[in-house]
Formats: sequence, structure tokens, C-alpha cells
Amino acid sequence: MKFSGIQKTSLIDFPDRIATVLFTPGCNLRCPFCHNWRLVLEPKPPFLNEETVFKILESRRKYVDAVVITGGEPTVHKDLPNFIKNLKERDFSVKLDTDGFFPQILEECLPHVDYVALDVKTSIEKYALLGARDTADFLRTIEILKKGNVDYEFRATVVPGFVDTEDIPKMGELVKGGKRFAFQQFVPGDTLDKTFNSVKPYPPDVIARFAEIMKKYVANVTLRV
Repeated sequence: MKFSGIQKTSLIDFPDRIATVLFTPGCNLRCPFCHNWRLVLEPKPPFLNEETVFKILESRRKYVDAVVITGGEPTVHKDLPNFIKNLKERDFSVKLDTDGFFPQILEECLPHVDYVALDVKTSIEKYALLGARDTADFLRTIEILKKGNVDYEFRATVVPGFVDTEDIPKMGELVKGGKRFAFQQFVPGDTLDKTFNSVKPYPPDVIARFAEIMKKYVANVTLRV
């Protein structure tokens, strides 16, 4: 594994944990509102290798014993399961952020993962606008998490034009019966498609209304706005 960056301490990325965040390069999607687009389009050295990452983690163990792996999209990397296994063997708790398009890799990771955050970015018919030609693997990942034993959340960044009122019931049907769903505020600025730099985010009351709709499908709905 190689990593494009590291955030040594985070209080918000792993529920109820202080964590170190690792960023992987590359992604299968091209979300126009992406803030980490440089990791997607232009991953440049110097990269962190596994040896360096483990040295950093061990040096900070008295402060942090949890790791979040995000991106880009971590599951595009076939050596991810082995890396996560090594983390668990060193007694780190692990959270994995994913877009869900590589269920085979995810299933290899799950025995060694404590928490998964799956992005449900929009209604299924709009996924083509994100560069997804086929959503079958994404739908399979949803079912893997719903039927599995690993703690998880579905989450959506509330981007106007991608998460609108008419999209919420469609997204709800995708995740119906799931454990929890989180709505996250969209923050404009430095996005892949520069037109999204100036998109005005929804006010909190609109997102709260989205949450009320989602509660018809998922009992535990949280707001991060």
C-alpha cells in the first residue's frame, strides 16, 4: 500500500474515537463536487509506504489507537485487505470509508474492520453523472453491510443538484432497513468541477427535512451540518 497523505489526529472521522486518517490515491468515480480531487486525478509523490505509516502510528500509540482509511477510494487497491489485517494485528481499531464499487475487496477487509462508512451519493439514476457505468456492485455492497456483522453507516453529502427532495425517497429505498444514515453538509470550494465552488449549500432546516423523510426508511438518522 502507498498513501498520499496522513492526518495524524482527527476527532470527527471515527465515531467516538480519536483517530489517525490515511488517504489513498486514485478513485473509480469522478464526482464533480469532490474536494480530494487531487488524490483522484493527480496523485503525486512523495507517497507514504506501509513501513513509514506503521512507524508513525506506533510513535503515537499513546494518543491514538484508531485508524481511518479514506481517499480517493481505498478499495481500488488490491493490497488493502492485507494492510488492514496488519493494522488489526497491531491492535488498532479500523474504520474504512468507501464508495462501495468493489465489494470483493470490501469482503476481504471486513473480518479486520470495526466500522464502515458507505457513501450513498445520490439516487441510483444520477450515479452516471459521477462516472459510474454500472451500479450492480454498489448495490451488492449495501446488502453486504445490511446483512453482515460489522458496524456501519450509510452517509450522504448533501450537494444541491445531487441530493434534492425528490432524491431522498429513492436513496431511502436503496438503504431501507439499514442501521443508520448520516447527512453531511456540503462545503463549497476547491472542487473537481469549479462550478461547484460557488454552489450555495442547503440551510440546516432543509437538511433536517431530508432527515425526516429518511426516517421512514432508516430509524437512526443523524445530521452533521
